[in-house]
Amino acid sequence: MSLRRTRAAQAAIALALVALAVLLSPAPGLAPSAAAEEARDVYVIDGDTLEAGGRRYRVANIDTPEVGDGARCGAERRLGQRATQRARALINAAARVETHAIGRTDRYGRTVAHVSIDGRDLGEALIAEGLARPWRGQREAWCDAHNRLIR
Repeated sequence: MSLRRTRAAQAAIALALVALAVLLSPAPGLAPSAAAEEARDVYVIDGDTLEAGGRRYRVANIDTPEVGDGARCGAERRLGQRATQRARALINAAARVETHAIGRTDRYGRTVAHVSIDGRDLGEALIAEGLARPWRGQREAWCDAHNRLIR
């Protein structure tokens, strides 16, 4: 093979690799694992669980009180209901909701993801309002022995 053909082949390969990299790169401003939904297409199940695009998500960075039979005391249930209502209100007021999957699913099959609403982290917003606490890798009690909230 001549030197001219070798350089032409190398240039063609380089061009093909650049084109492939452009095609596979994420859109500007989006992480590779980000999925955006219009807020009306997002359903809040509880304070740290939502459904969007046919997929169920667990908010990665928070723990909210349980609602229904999962609550261990009435105070937990009431705070869980408030967290659910607030998450729903924040999402319904948003123009854009993005999920940023962290690459794993939980034991219930939910995709674990950070959720942003119009660029603001949903979990951090709920923590700031006292409706959630940071996730520490396992569920922690919300109620003490006297059925009061542990803060």
